Amino acid sequence: MRKLKLTVTCFMIAYMGFAEEGMWMPMLLKQWNQTDMQNKGFKLTADDIYSVNKTSMKDAVLLFGAGCTGELVSAQGLLITNHHCGYSNIQALSTMENNMLDKGFWAYSMDKELPFPGLSVTFIIRIEDVTSKIVPFLNDTLSEANRDKMISQLTKPLIEEAVKGTHYEGSVRPFYYGNEFYLFVTETFNDVRFVGAPPASMGNFGGETDNWVWPRHTADFSMFRIYANADNKPAKYSPDNVPFKSRYFFPISTKGIKDGDFTMVYGFPGRTGIYSFNSPGFYCESGKPHTRKYS
Repeated sequence: MRKLKLTVTCFMIAYMGFAEEGMWMPMLLKQWNQTDMQNKGFKLTADDIYSVNKTSMKDAVLLFGAGCTGELVSAQGLLITNHHCGYSNIQALSTMENNMLDKGFWAYSMDKELPFPGLSVTFIIRIEDVTSKIVPFLNDTLSEANRDKMISQLTKPLIEEAVKGTHYEGSVRPFYYGNEFYLFVTETFNDVRFVGAPPASMGNFGGETDNWVWPRHTADFSMFRIYANADNKPAKYSPDNVPFKSRYFFPISTKGIKDGDFTMVYGFPGRTGIYSFNSPGFYCESGKPHTRKYS
C-alpha cells in the first residue's frame, strides 16, 4: 500500500522584508492561514485548494510514480511533471535506434502515446484527523515495538472503514513526532502513458537533474496522460481504456507574471525537515521569486 502525506508549506514574503514560514495540512488551511494569504494577494479560498464536498486543486495534484509531483492540465487526463521525474521512464522506453532521451519525443495523437507498465499516479481523495482515536491509547510505558503494534491495531479498522465498498486505498501517517495522526484516502491509476518531453539537452540543461539547487533556465518538464476504464475508474492497461476525465485541472495562462504576484506551489516534495517530519509539502510564496532548497 502506498504511503502518502500531503501538507502545506507556505513562505510569504511581506513587503516589510521579513518572511513568515510554516507548514500546513491543506484541510487546515482555512483555519490557520487563509486570511493572511488573501492579504498578501491570494485571490481564492481555502476551499478552492482543498475540499471534499466539491472539486478543488487537490483533485489536480498527484503523486507521480514513487515520489514526484504532477499536475493535471487538461480535461482529458493530461499531466505535466518535471523532466527528471519522467527521466527513468523515458530512458526505459528508449532504444539505441530511437533514443528519446537524446532526441525528445512527442505523440501527435493519442494513439501514438506510449504505455509504460508499472508507472502509476495517485490522488488524495480526502484527509481526516484521527489523532483522538489513537493518541489516548498510547503512553510512555510502551516500548517502541509495542507502541508500533498498538498503532497498527488501532489504525487497521479506521482504514478498513474508510475504504469499505470503494476502490480506494487508505493509510494512517504520524505527524509532529507522533503526536498527531492523519488518515489518507487515495486513488491510484496504473495506466499512464508517455506523451512528450524535450531532448535532454533542454530538459537537463546545465547538468543538474534535480531542481532547487541554483537558479537556471531549463525545459524541466515531461508530459503523460492518465487512462481509465469506461467508468472513469482505475484499470490495468488495456487498448480499450480511455483518457481519464479530470475532476479538476489547472488552466494555463500565457499572460506571464509581474513582481509581487502571489505564487503558490502545491505538491509532494520528496522530503523536508520543516516542522521536523519528512513530508511532501505545499509551497506558497508572495513577493519576488527566490530559490528554496529541499534536502
